[in-house]
Amino acid sequence: MLVFRTCRGAFGQVRSFHVATASTAAAAQAKEKPVRNKTFAIYRWNPDKPDEKPHLQEYNVDLNSCGPMVLDALIKIKNEMDPTLTFRRSCREGICGSCAMNISGVNTLACICKIDASSSATKIYPLPHMYVVKDLVPDMNNFYKQYKSIEPWLQRDDDNVKKTTEHLQSVGDRQKLDGLYECILCACCSTSCPSYWWNGDKYLGPAVLMQAYRWIIDSRDEATTKRLDKMRDPFSAFRCHTIMNCTKTCPKGLNPGRAIAEIKKMLGGVAKKDEPQLRTAH
Repeated sequence: MLVFRTCRGAFGQVRSFHVATASTAAAAQAKEKPVRNKTFAIYRWNPDKPDEKPHLQEYNVDLNSCGPMVLDALIKIKNEMDPTLTFRRSCREGICGSCAMNISGVNTLACICKIDASSSATKIYPLPHMYVVKDLVPDMNNFYKQYKSIEPWLQRDDDNVKKTTEHLQSVGDRQKLDGLYECILCACCSTSCPSYWWNGDKYLGPAVLMQAYRWIIDSRDEATTKRLDKMRDPFSAFRCHTIMNCTKTCPKGLNPGRAIAEIKKMLGGVAKKDEPQLRTAH
């Protein structure tokens, strides 16, 4: 028994020695890494300081102690350097659309935009041609008002009748919604569109028009004529000049330009909505 206790104690000491050695080596290796400073030039404007003009403020971040995405750098700056820096963020997975901003000249989501490791500074602005609430936070009120105007919900002729069954939809009709329903309303596409820059009060913009088409083409929706009639004016849809900035910048890889083209075809009588492959009894 004495021999067993002695051996167990010896093995414990050896194990502790190896663990301590490994930890020390890891710490030394991390300490030996050369500093990888990256400069971020961030748009700053504070409405509480009206005499201070908007400007770019630079921050240096060691990429060795920072996550790989631009949002990681922004969070690190806010937590460790400047708590007054203001921006929106939520999911960190490209789902909520909160952290949409202009990074190095491109509208994208900070949470899925990798940090450029080059020596040049990364410039970060709020979404272009929108009123700024503070720093990187744009005013989305007009955008959401336009989204509300298209009535983005299922509308049926029997809405006043109590439902006892679900609304049926075939596999083929469901596939028509692919590439439309995935939109997260981040506004990257709309704020990259020159037509929206100049006529944002009348032109609905790529994001809202794509969502309008999502409901127009839905086989379960019966308000197609009503939805199209609301856009029969020179601005709502026809202000699109097919510049295609919207499709190029979409962080979800969607194609708002195609959806707008389909709406124009339906408004012009060139195309019409197909009959549903499955019908739900009224």
